[in-house]
Amino acid sequence: MNHTLLMMGVLAIMLAACGQTPTEPAPPPTLSATVVPSAVPSPAVTATPTLPQVTVQLKTERVNCRFGPGTVYQLVNEISQGRALRAVGRNEASNWWYVRDPGNPGGSCWVSADVTEAQGEAEQLPVIPPPFVTVTKVDLRVEPNRILVGCSQFPQTVFFEAQVTTNGPTLLTWKWEASTGVVSDVGSLVFEEAGTQAINEFYRINGPNEYWVKLYILTPNEKVEQVNFPVNCTP
Repeated sequence: MNHTLLMMGVLAIMLAACGQTPTEPAPPPTLSATVVPSAVPSPAVTATPTLPQVTVQLKTERVNCRFGPGTVYQLVNEISQGRALRAVGRNEASNWWYVRDPGNPGGSCWVSADVTEAQGEAEQLPVIPPPFVTVTKVDLRVEPNRILVGCSQFPQTVFFEAQVTTNGPTLLTWKWEASTGVVSDVGSLVFEEAGTQAINEFYRINGPNEYWVKLYILTPNEKVEQVNFPVNCTP
């Protein structure tokens, strides 16, 4: 009897196990990703300094406006009395004002504080350094500019002159070169103020040919001028 009951219990357990419906595994949890935008640094903003409002009134009938802060600089413009000029700078001593040139839109020049009166916070104007002085013009000529002589009349002497103009005080250095292959030593000339000075040289010509001579300005700025001259002869 006990054996029968045991067999019936085992059979019941097996039937219960066969009728059980398997459970599907739960899906993994979905992670919601939160995108955090990267921080973009704002560009640095440099404040542009504001110039003080300074007006320069002329005290004389005419005022010279110059290339630099001093009478040694080239005259740029003459301004008549009654004009109000906008000052945008000053020299270190505050005895010259850097103003907008009414005769040259977009340009500026220097007027003396002695013949003007500044209105506004002139001491707040920026200090403007003196300009770089340059050679502005070179006129080169040869004398004679052509030669026609008898073939037995060589050598001939040719003279050169260069009129050199600067816009302020500077040290000028230069050298000559001729088509014959001759090159001079470096020469120098002091300009104590703006103006024109002459450089002279001469060469001896030994026969007919097409000649040239060049003048090289080395300082304060580089310039090259050339002049040609024919030399002919008759038997």
